[in-house]
Amino acid sequence: MKKLIAILLTLTLCVCCFAACGDNDTTETTLGGEETTAAPVDVVYGDKTFETIKVGTGGTTGTYYAFAGASTQAITVDGYGFEVVSTGGSQANIEGIDDGDYHMATVQNDVMNYAYNGTNGFAAPIKTFSAVACIYPEVCQLIATEASGIKTVADLKGKNVAIGDAGSGVFYNATQILAAAGIDYEKDINATFASFGDSATQLKDGAIDAAFITAGTPTTAITELATSTNVVAVDLGEDVIAKLMNDFPFYTKYEMTSADYGFITETVNTVAIMATYVVTNEMSEDQVYEITKNLWEDADVATCHAKAAQMDINTTVNGIGDVPLHPGALKYYVEKGIVEAPVEETTEAVEDTTAAADETTEAAEETTVLEETTAA
Repeated sequence: MKKLIAILLTLTLCVCCFAACGDNDTTETTLGGEETTAAPVDVVYGDKTFETIKVGTGGTTGTYYAFAGASTQAITVDGYGFEVVSTGGSQANIEGIDDGDYHMATVQNDVMNYAYNGTNGFAAPIKTFSAVACIYPEVCQLIATEASGIKTVADLKGKNVAIGDAGSGVFYNATQILAAAGIDYEKDINATFASFGDSATQLKDGAIDAAFITAGTPTTAITELATSTNVVAVDLGEDVIAKLMNDFPFYTKYEMTSADYGFITETVNTVAIMATYVVTNEMSEDQVYEITKNLWEDADVATCHAKAAQMDINTTVNGIGDVPLHPGALKYYVEKGIVEAPVEETTEAVEDTTAAADETTEAAEETTVLEETTAA
């Protein structure tokens, strides 16, 4: 009978172990009250340490390229360094990580959520990357030549307009803004796909009337353009902004002023999303932890670029959405008190184990009574 009880106890413990390990989809709650989803069961993490970390960015005249170059130089250590690569932007960067071309990248938080969920240009979900930090707001800028006479989004009808590289984050921002204003980019404007640099060149040459650019301000391409061409920043209008923020929660309102560009004399209302660092899931927890720690604690980062002044560790995970934090980044944020350690699974496992133990105790007591009765 004692052997029977031992067997029952062993089986109960096995069941408890399976119950504790069977569901890895957990949620962490930030101190600000917002939730970020932890890695679901279909996300696989590796343990690779890269000596040269290839970083996908954007065009050479955009903020992605400049900020990534400055910030990665600041956090380079003896064990590894970074190679900053000019790319077509957010979608190209995520697909590049998936293909193994890049180990790290700067992407828009809206596009990374499209990728993770397999929407808006992504035929299927991509689960091979994780978030490290939302670093600074990216402003959705509609820049037009003064000669075009464009003062509102509605004025774009019939005009020649650059809407970003095909499949880039700028493209989705542009088409969403146009749709919010009731404009079909395929029918109502003469759309051109172009990078930041090409858009600026075409505005200067008069080949286009306006261009959408999503980047941290001031954007080098626009600043340089304004030295030779009279340009204006177009106000999106309250109605368009309200519809965008209602339809796409990742947008926030942003007011452009002379602090953004010297040619702005009155406040220009627009929207912004967040530039975010992501990494391949193949990168080890230790390496990502060190990158994250240095990103926030190395004094050189704070002065490496003008956008560094807008970095805020207290809100860095709030724009991540459905994309999980890499375990290395999560470990750091838990240590700093930015994210609470997941406790839900542990609590449930303890409760299940306690319940199983109680049932086993009851079974043992019943067996003892039975043995005593039989002996009697």
